[in-house]
Amino acid sequence: MRKIYVFFALSAASIAFSQLKTVEKVEPAFWWKGMKNPELQILVYGKGIGNNEITLSDGIQIKGIQKVENPNYVFITVNTNEINVPKFTINIKKEGKNLDSYTYELKQRNSGSADRESYTSKDVMYLIMPDRFANGDEKNDSSPVLTEKANRNLPNGRHGGDLRGIINNLDYIQNLGATAVWLTPVNEDNEKVYSYHGYAQTDLYKIDARYGTNEDYRKLSQELNKRNMKLVMDYVTNHWGISHWMMKDLPTKDWIHWFNDGKNGFKRSNYKITSQFDTNASEIDKKYALDGWFDTTMPDINQKNPLVLKYLTQNAIWWIEYAELGGFRVDTYPYNDKEAMAKWAKAITDEYPKFNIVGETWLSTPGHISAWQKDSKTGEAAGYNSNLPSVMDFVLFSEMPKALKEKESWDKGMIKLYDAFTSDFLYPDINNLLVFFENHDTERWNEIFNADPKAYKMGLTLISTVRGIPQIYYGSEIGMRGNKTKGGDADIRRDFPGGWKSDKQNAFNPATQTPEQKEFFRFTQKLLNWRKGKEVIHTGKTKNFVPKDGVFTYFRYNDKESVMVILNNNVKDQTLDLKHFEESLKGFSKGKEIISGKELILQNGITIPAKTSFIIELEK
Repeated sequence: MRKIYVFFALSAASIAFSQLKTVEKVEPAFWWKGMKNPELQILVYGKGIGNNEITLSDGIQIKGIQKVENPNYVFITVNTNEINVPKFTINIKKEGKNLDSYTYELKQRNSGSADRESYTSKDVMYLIMPDRFANGDEKNDSSPVLTEKANRNLPNGRHGGDLRGIINNLDYIQNLGATAVWLTPVNEDNEKVYSYHGYAQTDLYKIDARYGTNEDYRKLSQELNKRNMKLVMDYVTNHWGISHWMMKDLPTKDWIHWFNDGKNGFKRSNYKITSQFDTNASEIDKKYALDGWFDTTMPDINQKNPLVLKYLTQNAIWWIEYAELGGFRVDTYPYNDKEAMAKWAKAITDEYPKFNIVGETWLSTPGHISAWQKDSKTGEAAGYNSNLPSVMDFVLFSEMPKALKEKESWDKGMIKLYDAFTSDFLYPDINNLLVFFENHDTERWNEIFNADPKAYKMGLTLISTVRGIPQIYYGSEIGMRGNKTKGGDADIRRDFPGGWKSDKQNAFNPATQTPEQKEFFRFTQKLLNWRKGKEVIHTGKTKNFVPKDGVFTYFRYNDKESVMVILNNNVKDQTLDLKHFEESLKGFSKGKEIISGKELILQNGITIPAKTSFIIELEK
């Protein structure tokens, strides 16, 4: 009888002990040996965990333990150079008894990881909104652990596109001529509605189950790498989703920007991010610009908090290493604390010297945009160096539709393009600008120009032949439209035809494209594949000629070759007097127009049809 009592007593004690387990989350869940910065901060989360003693196995020394106002968090700092075992245990103890433990792994890095290649001006970036591209796995369209379920009938709902759908169509993207793929965020976004866009992330270490798994994401990257292509992650530092697990139990109140006089801490940003460099700006305006929230569902993250900054830095490095990434695009870059983000960018590029990061610098002047690029003189004048390698050329983006739509005059029409390039001297790395005429937030180019293939061809010719890294948006290469003014964001993010089994028409297959789709696709394919091998376009110098009669002409050249680009936006054919371009044509007697394949003799002038672009490889 006594033995039975002892047995039940021990069992009861065992059950009680098991109920004391405290570790609910560890982030990052694992790390790597051999990083340039050996310091690792491990977040350990669990109820009351900060009230306990933390020890590590194998005699490993803890360099620092930071406990915060919320006892459910502990931040442990270790030096990975001093850890000589592949795995060690984090022990949670109370009064000498072990309450819980977590086995932490330090993995070996892939060979050459630190020297990984990233996207450059050699690349063409293809932007995809994954939920709207292709549904490769219908089983994950909805998830039992995520709130919003798939409903393709809702314009702003989840439609079921996923990572497997992208993998299944890599041949299409590669054959098109793109060499880098930028996905809008695919980390978990567990908001109740409108979650498909992904910018209200609720777990920074987990791929949204409706897109697939972390392994699926890494698989996509590896499949791209096999094709000498790159995966670009859309990284968000400025805000998280209100349903993020940390938002429900903040480590510190200043983890986010909290307005005591706002509803649940919320006040909307005034979006006046030019105040970042305004030496005369009022403090209240700067505060609302930087600390205000994008929306009630997107708490604004406080990068000034050292724990937050370390968390964001390590998370970014974790994804680069784990998923074998080829670059970042960073959302709403100027809305972040600029000094903190300079540290963030430097930490990443110190670890990966060739890694490219482009910031979304949605500003209207080249002076403001250029200030955000690393080593910028305009930034230096304001006492700042961003350490950010690349920025987005929103000036060219905004001027392009004006140039093609306005009636020609002294200050209207094609002169808008010329003027956009006259500020190139402001940029310290002119080849590292992202150039584009649309993205997932803007009106569709083919909507602006009523699906006119001539306007598309001129636009694509421009961004594909000027300095910088061209970016195209999924579906434009088949003439896809979308009216943001009438249909909102959903209309510029329509489903790609053929991405779903039930689709009546498949535009992924050139053989089943409509005649209209073929015209857009074939031009895009020919131009982008030609561009791949053209060093003169990737890194050559530029010579611009002032537009005349609606015709803008420029040359890209280096010591080996020269390319003449002509954009005729006139409603009539135009004949160019080649004497005007003698300084760039000297030594060349003929040329080949790369789209048509037509040979041109340069002695007699060049006649270019109305609303047409020519790309001419010059020959002696």
